Order: sequence, then C-alpha cells, then structure tokens
Amino acid sequence: MIKIYHNPRCRKSREGLAFLEAGGHDFEEIRYLDNPVSKEELVSVIKKLGIPPQQLVRTSESIWKENYKGKSLTDDEVINAMVQHPKLIERPIVINNDKAVVARPAEKIKEIL
Repeated sequence: MIKIYHNPRCRKSREGLAFLEAGGHDFEEIRYLDNPVSKEELVSVIKKLGIPPQQLVRTSESIWKENYKGKSLTDDEVINAMVQHPKLIERPIVINNDKAVVARPAEKIKEIL
C-alpha cells in the first residue's frame, strides 16, 4: 500500500496527494502533524529514502533556525529534533513498499510506482 505523509496546509503536499488521486492509486494518508510519527517510524522512512536525516529537515522553519542552525548535530540528534518538532519534516513523503521519495515536485512519485 502506498503511504503519503501529508500536511493539508502545504501546497506541495496537496499537489502530491492530488497526483495520487488523479492516478487512481490506493493510498493511506498520514497527517503527521496531527498524529506525529515515532522515532522508529521516522528512521524507517529515512532508510527508505536513502538520504541522511539532515536532508529531510525543513531548515527554513523558525524552529530549526532558533534551536538547531549552525550546531553540529549527529544523525540521531537530527532525527530527535524532527520527532519532537514534526513541522521540521520535509513534505510530502510518499512510500511504496521499500521505496520512498520526497515528492517535490509531485511527479517524483512516478519514480516509486
């Protein structure tokens, strides 16, 4: 089953959701700001993305700038920051089995279908 980590207030996230709907794909919508992900789940997502945790961080968010910018953080500390502040997680993330993409732009979803 395809999963999309979605924030309905984000235009790019809505575009990713619309891409899946337009393609007629069955998917599970995960509103990660309403129901935050566990550390284990986030680690699994990062592994499927195949990127360092830092690349999943929205570094333009004020939470990041005020608390983490310029600090030398381990991968574990970056992951903990995203678990504590889910708004820092880049979106949308689309997962299909063991593959995942940050769907910016939405057409990147094609890479995992």
